[in-house]
Amino acid sequence: MYEAIQISKRIKKVAKSKNIVLKEMLPACNLGINTISHMHQGTMPKSDTLAKIADYLGCSVDYLLGRTDDTELHQK
Repeated sequence: MYEAIQISKRIKKVAKSKNIVLKEMLPACNLGINTISHMHQGTMPKSDTLAKIADYLGCSVDYLLGRTDDTELHQK
């Protein structure tokens, strides 16, 4: 199943690869500054939280959930 810790690691990985600072991303997504920290402690994020982060990072929610290793966002 999905693990919040792995989701937080994927978010950090994409952000780092795109030179995105999490402390700037989270407020821009209207999320609390401790959102990633809570995930790293095991709190599963809500679907709308994941969608906001994925949109900001330009990746898919499927990537953040670990359902694919493709970081590219594919839209129909």
